[in-house]
Amino acid sequence: MELRYSESEEQFRAQLREWLEATLPTLSPEPGREAWPERRTWDTDWQRRLFDAGYAGLAWPSEFGGRGASPTEQLVFLEETTRARAPYVGVNFVGTLHAGPTLIAEGTDEQKSAHLPRILRGDEVWCQGFSEPGAGSDLASLRTRADRDGDDYVLNGQKIWCSFGQIADFGEFLVRTDPNAPKHKGISWLILPMDTPGIDVRPLRTVLGSSEFSEVFLNDVRVPVGNRVGAENDGWRVTNVTLSFERGTAFVSELVDSLRLVEDVAPLVTDPAYRRELGRCAAEFDGLWALTKRSISQAVRHGAPGAGAMVTKLAYSEARQRFGELCLRVLDRGALAIDGNELVEERLRTLALTIAAGASQIQRNIVSERVLGLPREPR
Repeated sequence: MELRYSESEEQFRAQLREWLEATLPTLSPEPGREAWPERRTWDTDWQRRLFDAGYAGLAWPSEFGGRGASPTEQLVFLEETTRARAPYVGVNFVGTLHAGPTLIAEGTDEQKSAHLPRILRGDEVWCQGFSEPGAGSDLASLRTRADRDGDDYVLNGQKIWCSFGQIADFGEFLVRTDPNAPKHKGISWLILPMDTPGIDVRPLRTVLGSSEFSEVFLNDVRVPVGNRVGAENDGWRVTNVTLSFERGTAFVSELVDSLRLVEDVAPLVTDPAYRRELGRCAAEFDGLWALTKRSISQAVRHGAPGAGAMVTKLAYSEARQRFGELCLRVLDRGALAIDGNELVEERLRTLALTIAAGASQIQRNIVSERVLGLPREPR
């Protein structure tokens, strides 16, 4: 992939920058962290503005409302929106970054037509029901059952760390459809309408005091078999498509924001040792930015990010921990003030990055076995 921008891509950048300069001042103030109905309205309004302006789903096919843009234009979009401090995808992130790309790669024509345009317009908010309290980092150990009953599955079990479960319309849920099969072979990927009877959503409180994650309890929840994405018991393969987007492209905006934060903190760093550490952080983020460009290019050509996405997630999440610790040392006693202190809030928020979307230990196993071809860990 050519890492330099062409004349047409720079023209796209200029048009986007002009739109951002005209649009951002018209936005209403961002709602409070816990005002969930208002946050949903605010985030989906931004998504609708992007859609109307032709900037939603840049890499998605045009028949589903996307722009069908080149991967380089997508990167330009992320660079410009992040540096302009435009709103992030917010409550739309599972739909636009995980579920939508998975449906494009694995969904039926009916599933794509039903959901993709609505996700892009901001008419549908999605959540994710993957993790379970008893599974830890071993996602395939999930126990939530889906027993076949005619044309329905009947779901029973519990999920945890369900992002935006309290305001979502649909969820991407992993369930066990064959309890007697080896753990990686008895799983299916389902589209779950979150207003289905039998679903109980209970928000969790994070270290920042926010509640974007929830516990979800499923008691005799009936889901049509037609809501399954992929073949029955083939959900682990579909899950890896979802995770490849989560570990690769879904961290792109995070990475661009980290480059901006490096510039923000640089004027505060006077200690020579801290300046060397900051230079290392900047070099790591720059290198990962180049690798991300390669991963996105592969995703567009082949339908899913390549091996680089697995490396990006591991390397970025650990580099971000080092950068966060450096920020706290630079702030010294100023790090005791949390509210309104972006560097401290970011440090607390990013503590979870080496766990989310697969712990670093799991990522190292994946990279060693699937990318480097090393012998599998004895089980």
